[in-house]
Amino acid sequence: MASASVRAAQAQPQPKDPSADRRLSTLVRHLLPSSPRRTSAEAADTSATLESFPTMASQQGSSVFATLAQAPEDPILGVTVAYNKDPSPVKVNLGVGAYRTEEGKPLVLNVVRRAEQMLINNPSRVKEYLPITGLAEFNKLSAKLIFGADSPAIQENRVATVQCLSGTGSLRVGGEFLARHYHERTIYIPQPTWGNHPKVFTLSGLTVRSYRYYDPATRGLDFKGLLEDLSSAPLASIVLLHACAHNPTGVDPTIDQWEQIRQLMRSKSLLPFFDSAYQGFASGSLDKDAQSVRMFVADGGELLMAQSYAKNMGLYGERVGALSIVCGSADVAVKVESQLKLVIRPMYSNPPLHGASIVATILKDSEMFNEWTLELKAMADRIISMRQQLFDALKSRGTPGDWSHIIKQIGMFTFTGLNSEQVAFMRQEYHIYMTSDGRISMAGLSMRTVPHLADAIHAAVTQLK
Repeated sequence: MASASVRAAQAQPQPKDPSADRRLSTLVRHLLPSSPRRTSAEAADTSATLESFPTMASQQGSSVFATLAQAPEDPILGVTVAYNKDPSPVKVNLGVGAYRTEEGKPLVLNVVRRAEQMLINNPSRVKEYLPITGLAEFNKLSAKLIFGADSPAIQENRVATVQCLSGTGSLRVGGEFLARHYHERTIYIPQPTWGNHPKVFTLSGLTVRSYRYYDPATRGLDFKGLLEDLSSAPLASIVLLHACAHNPTGVDPTIDQWEQIRQLMRSKSLLPFFDSAYQGFASGSLDKDAQSVRMFVADGGELLMAQSYAKNMGLYGERVGALSIVCGSADVAVKVESQLKLVIRPMYSNPPLHGASIVATILKDSEMFNEWTLELKAMADRIISMRQQLFDALKSRGTPGDWSHIIKQIGMFTFTGLNSEQVAFMRQEYHIYMTSDGRISMAGLSMRTVPHLADAIHAAVTQLK
């Protein structure tokens, strides 16, 4: 037992460490704006000074961001927000850009689960940083997938590929690279296009212009307007092209039209920037959906390609993508890759490992690759079936108008031609959610919900002209 003298000594207050006060005082001086030298008494009153600093938690209800305006919901993601708030048992979400099963559930491909299990069971795998350019095996296989195994550009080492954060990140890295190193900083994008395109390229440092693409009268391609606008674009301008399954319209040029576009662009030295979000997901064929891109590569010219594995492998949340730049020579490709590293390093440093490893595991194994193509075709075929069923349902109801564009368009989305008033009516009366421009995700439909959607469209076009 401790003696009385020891207990008494422990009970005495310990001398205050003057260095602690000095450290706190120094911290306050660094936190606060510069001001005239304070007296020792003022410096000692550190607690009062800290409490008055506007970012301290003690200031209840106060914020340096209090004057910020409430930002509007994203026009696409906001559809899901509104859908989730609707208690109706018959509600249908046709705004989400993600595949759904016949039961309306998200799908994880069987081959993806197998690949993940293989990765998990590999005891030699570690979680170290990837290089700035990403997983080398993934980059090589991604270029091969989009350009073809026998692509002369690959064989001649003229392709610089870097792993990026899905398609959006690939577009952003490519846009910033062009803003830094390409002499023409205007990019022409189709009208309409994916809502994120103009934002991504503007923030990359490029000037965004548009070219005609969709004809509301025919609900098809405005090919004449497209050619006229690209013909009048300044020499060497950048042109964004959807490789297949144009978002939001689902309208693609034919192969003959692609050839005319290619000839026009090469004659004016227009630089193609392809966005490929749906390879294999549109027609069910990986090669068919890459035809437009391969036509441009085959002529020996340069181009940029943004790839995403969100849709065709269902890796939405893994954010897996690649940016490839086809260059004029192998020497140039080396230089381009070095500059892409300088774009990526201060942006996100290096990409994530897991999703790219899943893709590489599937693409390099012939048996798993074949399994993937079967699952991919099954998804594409279900969407094509939904198109046919919706068209047949509208036809059987005698719904006014020509709805053949539903089966002529391709890919996940259909541009219905419904106006914003009709869209609002369908949301209010039938609890059907879509973007205000009338775009619907065919993957959100099922045999059960097609009749409900057909009833809603019929009511909208007959009651609201």
